[in-house]
Amino acid sequence: MKNPEGVVRIRGGVPCVLAGMDLEKGPREEPGGEGRLAVALRMPVRIVVLVLVVPVRMVWDALVVAGRFLGDRVFRPVGRALLWVGRAVLVWPFVALWRWVLVPLWRWVLVPLGVALRWLGTVLVVVPAAALYRWVLTPLGHAAVWFCARVLTPLGRGLFVVPAVWLYRWVLTPVGHALLWCGRGLAWLGSLLVTGIGTALYWTVRVLVVLPVYAVWRRLLAPVGRALAVVAREVGAAFGHAWRIAGYISLAVGRALAVFFRWTLVEPARWVYRTVLTPVGHAVRDAVLRPVAEAARSVGRVTRDALRSVRVTARQVRRDVRRALGMPAGPAGIGTREKRPAGR
Repeated sequence: MKNPEGVVRIRGGVPCVLAGMDLEKGPREEPGGEGRLAVALRMPVRIVVLVLVVPVRMVWDALVVAGRFLGDRVFRPVGRALLWVGRAVLVWPFVALWRWVLVPLWRWVLVPLGVALRWLGTVLVVVPAAALYRWVLTPLGHAAVWFCARVLTPLGRGLFVVPAVWLYRWVLTPVGHALLWCGRGLAWLGSLLVTGIGTALYWTVRVLVVLPVYAVWRRLLAPVGRALAVVAREVGAAFGHAWRIAGYISLAVGRALAVFFRWTLVEPARWVYRTVLTPVGHAVRDAVLRPVAEAARSVGRVTRDALRSVRVTARQVRRDVRRALGMPAGPAGIGTREKRPAGR
C-alpha cells in the first residue's frame, strides 16, 4: 500500500523506497524557459541530494537517540544532584543567616537605634532649624522682598528696561528686517542655482548610469537571477524530499538493527536465563542453600541450649558454694533467674 509520501510499506512496518521514490513530485509549471529548466534539474538534483542526505539523517537520528538516553539517564540525575548541592551550599546557609542573624539584628538592634537617632536628630537639628526659619529667615526674606519691590524695581526699570526697549524698537528691528530681506534674496538665488545643477546632474546620471544599469539588469541579471531562483527552489525542495526519505531509511535501518540485536543477543540471553540459569538456581537453592540454612539454624539452637545449660549449672554451683560457706543466697531474683523460653 502506498502512503501519501510516496513510500511503500511492507509487512512489519519497514518502509521500502525503491519503488516509492516519487522524485518527480513537485510544483507543476507550464512548459517554458523556467519550467523546462526546473524539469531538467529536478531528477539529478534530488538523486544527488538524497545520496548526500541519507548518512547525515542517520547520524542525526543516532545523535538524537543518544542525546535522549544521556538526558534521561545522566544529565537529569546529575542536574538534580547539582541542584541539591547548590541549595545546600549556597541557598540554605544564606537563608539561615537571614532568618537567624540578620532579621533579629534588624528587629532588635537597628530599628531601636534608628528610632533613637531620629528622635535625637529631631531634637538637635529639626527643631532649631524650624525656629531659625520661622523667626529669623522669614522676616529677613520679607524685608528683602519689600526692599526690592520698593527700591530696586524702579531703579532697574529706569536703568535697563527702558533703554533696552528703545534699542530693540529703533535699532535692532530695522537691521533685522534688512538682513531678512537680503537672506531671502540669497536663498532664492541659491535655490535657482541648486535646481539647475540638480537637473543637469539628474539627466547626466540617468543617461550615463541609470539607463545602462537598467539595461544590464533587464537583459542579463534578471534572467540569471530567475534561473538561480529556480535552481535554489529545486535544491531546497530536493533537500526536503530527501530528508523525509532519509528518515524512513534511518527508521528501517534502526528497526533492522533492533531486530538483529534482539535475535542475536537478547533472545539467546533470555533463553539461557529461562532454560538454564533459572532451573540451576532453583536446584542449588533446594539442594544446597536450604539444607545448609536448616543445619545452621539447628547448630544455633543446640549451641544456645548448651550455653543455657552451662549458665544454669554455674548458678546452681554458685548457690551451693554460698550455702556451704554460710553466706546468704542473695536477694530474690539475683541468685536465680527466670528461665527464658527457647529460641530467644
